[in-house]
Amino acid sequence: MCFSASASFGAGIVLSVIGVTSIKKVQEPSQIFFASIPLIFAVQQITEGFLWLALSNPNYASLQWSTTYIFLFFAQVVWPFWVPYAIFRLEKEERRKKIEKILVGIGVLVSLYLGYCLLSCDVEAIIEGQHISYKQDFPSGISRYGGLIYIVATVVPHFLSSIKKMWTLGLVILISYLITIIFYKDYIVSVWCFFATVISIAVVVIMFDMKKSNSMVLKPEHQ
Repeated sequence: MCFSASASFGAGIVLSVIGVTSIKKVQEPSQIFFASIPLIFAVQQITEGFLWLALSNPNYASLQWSTTYIFLFFAQVVWPFWVPYAIFRLEKEERRKKIEKILVGIGVLVSLYLGYCLLSCDVEAIIEGQHISYKQDFPSGISRYGGLIYIVATVVPHFLSSIKKMWTLGLVILISYLITIIFYKDYIVSVWCFFATVISIAVVVIMFDMKKSNSMVLKPEHQ
């Protein structure tokens, strides 16, 4: 969360509740990756809460390095792979699965490259106004094309999925990303996660729909 430690911790708690609700709707192993998205957001937000403390309170300064890298690990390494893979696992139509498998591959490449940059380049987190700015000395090509490839991996799979309402989640992510780029260009990594709660609610709605659909399919078999 982009405003304060208390905002990040509060968001983490809310997201944890949403995450538990989402996990409870899981009916088969293929749904676990998708249902876990709110819980991952929760961990990410709580981590940034501790980063806020580390940057603003000398008593927590020892946490700055670890919390900076943990937060960026989730933001830049986990999500590009996790999102397309989670949607791929849910897909039932073989034709769509073949296309989504390609997007999973793109996501893996993005995750590996950003992971390499995260380990090999200078990284620093500082407070600027009411935001945390992540200063990353990545190659210039990342700034120019990295965001577009990141969007391809994390947004496009939603619009290719046959799962009911999945496209709405993709639209929410895309809109939130565009708002962040337009109004908070220098704080994209931190501010975009402000939308984690809305995204997570959309995940739970889809989980509810999948459970409802499965129940309707199973009912005739028991009659």
